[in-house]
Amino acid sequence: MDVDAYLARLDLPVPAAADLTALRVLQERHLMHVPFENLSVHLGEPIELTEQALFDKLVRHRRGGFCYELNGLFAALLRELGFAATLHAARVFDDSGVPGPPLDHAAILVQLDDEQYLVDVGFGRFSRQPLALSAVEPQCDAEGEYLLLDAPYGDVDVLRDGKPEYRLERRPRQLSDFAPMAWWQSTSPQSHFTQTLTCSRPTAQGRVTLSGDRLIETVDGVRHEVLLPNDEAVRVAYHVYFGLRLRRLPMRPGEHPLGTSGDALTTS
Repeated sequence: MDVDAYLARLDLPVPAAADLTALRVLQERHLMHVPFENLSVHLGEPIELTEQALFDKLVRHRRGGFCYELNGLFAALLRELGFAATLHAARVFDDSGVPGPPLDHAAILVQLDDEQYLVDVGFGRFSRQPLALSAVEPQCDAEGEYLLLDAPYGDVDVLRDGKPEYRLERRPRQLSDFAPMAWWQSTSPQSHFTQTLTCSRPTAQGRVTLSGDRLIETVDGVRHEVLLPNDEAVRVAYHVYFGLRLRRLPMRPGEHPLGTSGDALTTS
């Protein structure tokens, strides 16, 4: 891995030490600079879960991705920097509080001294700071109040503002373990990612999201939504808000058959 290039993507120098202070900065900068997006699903681009393919996409082509991609590559960066980082599977809770299928999500655990920290840059809206896995009290973050609770079979339930987000496994996983579910998430008509189109990242004042032609900005808790008038305005918004230079726009859900191949999204 070209660590310097990855850190340049995050606008960061090499950290002086692999400690909690550095981990906090790395996590927040990753969230700010590398958007959570599922554009590949709507461009017919395959999701390839190898470190080289992810590095090319996220760093060389300055793209974003979803959980397997973002956390998969970020975990590799952390290991290169000297952190004891492992990937872990999670089951995302639905609106009725039922956990989804195994390997529904990928997150990171980092061991620092006698504490493990949950690090997640691939869930969309999530904690901007590492969460101590052993903490019994709620942990406050810019994105809300997080509580980690024991779950059956040694798993951990992650709650934000009292609502269950996902159930985390303690067993480490390899990046390749997530490939079948990544394929399902990117191709199945039942997947949330084939039914929606999104590109989102936190900002210093809140969050910005582009969903098709709807630009949504939250500033100091106030939500503003604008319907962009044409494709050129959408293209400019991708560039201005997310740094993406698009050769073509992703199709909206329902406009394209799944599984087709397409041109590369961005210029090099």
